[in-house]
Amino acid sequence: MLQYDNKIDEKQLNSLALAYMGDAVFEIYVRKHLIHSGRVRPNQLHREATHYVSAKAQSQMAHQFLDSSFLTDEEIAVVKRGRNAKSGSTPKNTDVQTYRYSTAFESLVGFLYLSGQEERLEEIIVAAFQIVEEKKGGTVK
Repeated sequence: MLQYDNKIDEKQLNSLALAYMGDAVFEIYVRKHLIHSGRVRPNQLHREATHYVSAKAQSQMAHQFLDSSFLTDEEIAVVKRGRNAKSGSTPKNTDVQTYRYSTAFESLVGFLYLSGQEERLEEIIVAAFQIVEEKKGGTVK
């Protein structure tokens, strides 16, 4: 990864900027996960990816994380900040609450990535994959 001279204070960063980063990071993890699981046809990859990256799926992840004792106090604060962020745009394919919780999940991923907490990020990603795959009846590989 490229190195930059200026350090970003992810704790002060706008929640929507964290979500912007988190969206990209989570997408990479999902794509790698799907390819490693043997799904390689482009149409199949796209269809499978939507099970993970949809606002509905990410909202469910955020809800399950908040309802459990899985997140630290700092992570809960990041999720709540992301949930309360005002994007200025309206969601196309989902309701506002689902969209906000999806943004909350992406904010958490972006925060962990930008703060260099790679091990914790991957714990969150694995747990997120399990949420989706338990719902689908599959397993995390």
